[in-house]
Amino acid sequence: MTSDPLLQPFRLKHLTLKNRLMITSHEPAYPEDGMPKARYRAYHAERARAGVALTMTAGSASVARDSPPVFNNILAWKDEVVGWMRQLADECHEHGCAVMIQLTHLGRRTRWDKADWLPVVSAGHAREPAHRAFPKKAEDWDIARIIADYADAAERMKDAGLDGIEIQAYGHLMDQFWSPLTNDLDAPYGGSLENRLRFTFEVLEEIRRRVGADFIVGVRYTGDEDLPGGLTREDGLEISRRLKESGLVDFLNVVKGHIDTDAGLTDVIPVQGMRSAPHLDFAGEIRAATQFPTFHAARIQDVATARHAIASGKLDMVGMTRAHMADPHIVAKIVAGEEDRIRPCVGANYCLDRIYQGGAAYCIHNPATGRELTMPHRVAKAETPRRVVVVGAGPAGLEAARVAAARGHEVIVHEAAGDPGGQVRLAAQTPRRSEMLSVVGWRYAECTRMGVRFAFNSLADAGTVLARDPDVTIVATGGLPHVDVLAQGSDLVVSAWDILSGDVRPGSDVLIYDDAGDYPALQAAEKIAATGARVEIMTRDRTFAPEVMGMSLTPSMRELQKRDVTFTVTWRLEAVQRAGNALLARIGSDYGGVARERRVDQVVVNRGTRPLDDIYFDLKPASSNGGEVDYEALVAGRPQSVLRNPQGRFQLFRIGDAVAARNIHAAIYDALRLVKDL
Repeated sequence: MTSDPLLQPFRLKHLTLKNRLMITSHEPAYPEDGMPKARYRAYHAERARAGVALTMTAGSASVARDSPPVFNNILAWKDEVVGWMRQLADECHEHGCAVMIQLTHLGRRTRWDKADWLPVVSAGHAREPAHRAFPKKAEDWDIARIIADYADAAERMKDAGLDGIEIQAYGHLMDQFWSPLTNDLDAPYGGSLENRLRFTFEVLEEIRRRVGADFIVGVRYTGDEDLPGGLTREDGLEISRRLKESGLVDFLNVVKGHIDTDAGLTDVIPVQGMRSAPHLDFAGEIRAATQFPTFHAARIQDVATARHAIASGKLDMVGMTRAHMADPHIVAKIVAGEEDRIRPCVGANYCLDRIYQGGAAYCIHNPATGRELTMPHRVAKAETPRRVVVVGAGPAGLEAARVAAARGHEVIVHEAAGDPGGQVRLAAQTPRRSEMLSVVGWRYAECTRMGVRFAFNSLADAGTVLARDPDVTIVATGGLPHVDVLAQGSDLVVSAWDILSGDVRPGSDVLIYDDAGDYPALQAAEKIAATGARVEIMTRDRTFAPEVMGMSLTPSMRELQKRDVTFTVTWRLEAVQRAGNALLARIGSDYGGVARERRVDQVVVNRGTRPLDDIYFDLKPASSNGGEVDYEALVAGRPQSVLRNPQGRFQLFRIGDAVAARNIHAAIYDALRLVKDL
């Protein structure tokens, strides 16, 4: 027995949920052929095994052929989905975890050139900025067809043994009917709020007719579009009351805002540096007004906030979805009294940003998420303990040390700086990105708990490592900025790191040449522009900051657009020379035949890093494998057994940016998949 509000059961209709923590509907883009096969099931089963009460799959599963996913979603309009969903439900039910799925018709939130190239349909002709498709206005036969599609999909999910479904009504077809901004229809489906809700209630009525009164049905919807001319808070309260009073739904899952633009989506699902739980009070108002089961999730990334949401009566079930991507074992750690060991969600949003660019969702610092079939969330002990020396205490080095220690090895880490963190400490110089320090802090705490020894202010060389007599040496020394990139004048430019570290003061008229497309250029621009300087950010790419991606770009754009900042694409920096007290920057284009100049007082270059790898090459001759990695073994999850030098004293590996400039996820993944088999 426990008095923890989060661990109290909740009765939803006939279903008893064993605690108050849930994973809200989301699509990590793991389906294969539109089906939740082994990888998808393993992802949900891992979290079910750890104790979450309810997992909601799909965000969202498509109910109709003319609702083609814009990334890899479940296709609920196919009969074959029943068998796959039944397997998923059975695997989660084994651990006492309820399973639901979110169903939708995307309406205009897709593209006509996907899947079968069918016209996009909506309640009006207005284009959605995010996906840029101009829809046809729904006809009577479209409405009748889609109502049947929803009911067919719901029936499939009941047949699959799921505990319930959730209908999606924010940014998709359902609330495209609701909103005055998107509904241009005449009566009976346009005009008054009652008319605009008619489609929804006809869908719900048909679903109920098919699945019966006992099957659980809920709606996830916007209670306030937060847009001029859109659905207001008052509209949302009225919609909430009508949903409850209809008798057709069993729970409300409330969001606030709109998702038709990157900025709007980011406000609905806030990212790093934005306020935690910004819509929790609003969801609480809905619950207070309706006295009806209310769920909610939006940047509730820590257990304390989740506990408050339940204890204060604002919610009946609290969603910690991205938090469970960072650590699937949140509930198990709460039960064990180990909340301090929960791997924190740092809001980097690598997960969602990737899927909106057509990739699969990965956590910025838990590479086992989405790779449950090949990567462990819990690391097994090795048969034989070994001595492992790690050089560098950035994300890659700390992860290598953590995993090696979990394997039972003796681990020593040398770090040239006085603190762990590497490039992460530089990234955290921007206050909005200070949460990134938790990537370091969590690993350092885990390493300390397991007895890893750290030697700080230790600029290790080959002799330092050899004196430790290691069985394995892992070089995780990262890289240094590469600015020697110009035909002339590389000595006249500074790096983005120089600005962020404070080693170089910002100029007053600055050209930032971003040839990497990642965070340092943006962060340098923010720091410089905040002084009142004029800033131009230039890239040879045809898109701006492509490695940062849409949702994570939003806070930067909000900051930069308030300043004197210009964004220039498709031009490249070629040379810099002095011109009196100024600098003359010569620029050209990959498209050829043009040349221009910029007269500024500072040029900042962001072109990634080059490996800081001297110690690796100094150690190669003494190693048994010559630094070679057997990629086939690495990918297959087998130990490294390359032997190039029988007299070698140790295995040698390098990981992260000490190999090549990539990102935090790549560095940590390097470490996990290498060291888990040592």
